[in-house]
Amino acid sequence: MRYVVAVPIFNEDRTLKAVLRQVRRFAPEILVVNDGSTDSTARLLQSEPGVYQIHHADNLGYGQSLIDAFQFALSRGFDWMITMDCDEQHEPERIPDFLSVAAEDDADIISGSRYLTAMDGNSLPPPDRRAINQKITDLFNEVLGLRITDAFCGFKAYRVSALNRINITVPGYGMPIQFWVQAVRQGLRVREIPVRLIYKDPERHFGGSFNDPEVRMSYYRQVLVDEMRQPAMQGLCATALQTPSSQFTRSTDPPC
Repeated sequence: MRYVVAVPIFNEDRTLKAVLRQVRRFAPEILVVNDGSTDSTARLLQSEPGVYQIHHADNLGYGQSLIDAFQFALSRGFDWMITMDCDEQHEPERIPDFLSVAAEDDADIISGSRYLTAMDGNSLPPPDRRAINQKITDLFNEVLGLRITDAFCGFKAYRVSALNRINITVPGYGMPIQFWVQAVRQGLRVREIPVRLIYKDPERHFGGSFNDPEVRMSYYRQVLVDEMRQPAMQGLCATALQTPSSQFTRSTDPPC
């Protein structure tokens, strides 16, 4: 099984070297997507031999970094791609856990969950992030029939051949929402595995208006509504229209 670990990065020069050093212990092939970093990330990457690199001239967003990583994995013939962040909130030593599940050959998406199992050393998440994650996760389970516990964890493994069935177009933080809708539409098999909940900097912000939880929640809802309106989702839309959840969308703005 040939796999690559993809690491999207934006201004992570404080942790870059340490994270890549640890990832090298578990992955023979690594891809870094430098999303327009304005710190010394680009310079530090010059001294990282044997690492595939994609550089964005400007900050295009987390979703675009994943879009580019997906295309890279597809074009290079990998069997699996594992994605993880570079802020030391994902533990590289968990990579073998994803590979072990991948070897069982009964999943297309292996999604890390910080809430599946209580683990020693877990951090307390910022209340607004936990609340939004829970609302979106509950919504997915109710409307899409998913059985997941963590909608936004970026520590995942993707069967690369399954990525041919996914068309991600959301370049920002809403990318996971579009992804989950399409995963259900395409019948991809999903498994969750526990990963530790780590917040190194609970004061870290999204930036701009996204620092406002209500703005973030409104944005996530809109991404979900837009994706559910796609023609291929009409069967699920019929169910969504009947959901009792008031979290889905305003009554004056139906999803389909």
